[in-house]
Amino acid sequence: MEEKLVQRLEAAVARLEALSVGGGVDGGGGADAASDPSIVAFDDMTGQYLSRVSTVAGKIGGQVLDVTKLIEQAFRAQKDLLIKVKQTQKPDLAGFAEFLKPLNEVITKANAMTEGRRSDFFNQLKAATDSLTALAWIAYAGKDCGMNMPIAHVEESWQMAEFYNNKILVEYKTKDPNHVEWAKALKELYLPGLRDYVKSHYPLGPVWSATGKKVTSAPSKAPTPGRPAPPPPPSGSLFSSESSKASSSGPKVGMSAVFQEISSGKPVTTGLRKVTDDMKAKNRADRTGVVAASEKEGRAASPSFSKVGPPKLELQMGRKWVVENQIGKKKLVIEDCDAKQSVYVYGCKDSVLQIQGKVNNITIDKCTKMGVVFKDVVAACEVVNCSGVEVQCQGSAPTISVDNTGGCQLYLSNDSLGTSITTAKSSEINVLVPGAQPDGDWGEHSLPQQFVHIYKDGQFETTPVSHSGG
Repeated sequence: MEEKLVQRLEAAVARLEALSVGGGVDGGGGADAASDPSIVAFDDMTGQYLSRVSTVAGKIGGQVLDVTKLIEQAFRAQKDLLIKVKQTQKPDLAGFAEFLKPLNEVITKANAMTEGRRSDFFNQLKAATDSLTALAWIAYAGKDCGMNMPIAHVEESWQMAEFYNNKILVEYKTKDPNHVEWAKALKELYLPGLRDYVKSHYPLGPVWSATGKKVTSAPSKAPTPGRPAPPPPPSGSLFSSESSKASSSGPKVGMSAVFQEISSGKPVTTGLRKVTDDMKAKNRADRTGVVAASEKEGRAASPSFSKVGPPKLELQMGRKWVVENQIGKKKLVIEDCDAKQSVYVYGCKDSVLQIQGKVNNITIDKCTKMGVVFKDVVAACEVVNCSGVEVQCQGSAPTISVDNTGGCQLYLSNDSLGTSITTAKSSEINVLVPGAQPDGDWGEHSLPQQFVHIYKDGQFETTPVSHSGG
């Protein structure tokens, strides 16, 4: 009897030891982690704030709903990562990349929605996409990791998205309350939602398990279609004596052959052919220096804008004026317009457009040497991805934004001197304002494009660079 009991105990101990070595004894770690107070609080936070964003997006539909679904997917990925944090040890740099891969894949999908031709809901897409960088707070690994503290990271990431979120509030203030509600709900998801959650549970970053499994980088796989394959590793005989002998005894090619020839001591002109008089260009009948007419026509027939679409100037769906691919047209005019319509100017070059009426919004995208004259705008006038453009406001405009543009002249009227001008990634921006007298000269003011950032009293102070002549 005692012998059987001892055998059973030994067998039980052997099973426990095997499970311990194999990592099988986790105490139900997955279930415990999911029921952890911090994970429950995360579910409560998303249930309170994210559900509101999703509900309003369902009313809007289209691309806004699509990008909102990606936000939901990103927050689900964040929850999965929070659970894994409690089950794994802190990874190294390569392990971090593998750990954050599910979240990065969602952010990549969101970024893809903002690329290509500018969408009517570009501001919504950018606001949602830029906001997702706030979820990267989970990658904070200490003061030397190159990131801000988690709370500060969430706040600063939202500041990037708020630039476009404010545009939504201005554009749809009197147009569609659902978009305004969506923008407000999106902000509350991060401030105070995510920020307060991180402040309560992870103010110093994620707390990794000391005894959990390790995160390892994924093994190398076949290259993804569309991406270049990594260079092959050097062969084992690269530094062997056999390879060195073969390389020294075999014929050299390329620059090695050139240097070998120079260092051989032979005259550098050895082997060169003699140029006779009839071989000189000035004496050749087929090299007259005159460009043939057919060659001129061939060059003129292939302008740099050969791949653009047909020119357009039309009202679409009664809501949006589209001006596209106009080249060298100086008398483009939009007359019959109202405050509910928007104007989208795309891919125009060396042209002038006059908007003779009050419109809701004006967007000038990817234009070169383009002039736009308008009277009044309800929301904003935006200049994006342009070069050498001139914009004149003859009435009023609450906001003018210039983004990723090189060379922009803004002419303001007396009624638009209170305009808020926002610039980003742009250069050579000059603003001209009327003189003090009706017949006075225009005053020209250049907006700064260089800034000095000085760390002082725990934060950075930013001032524009001022240049003074000697």
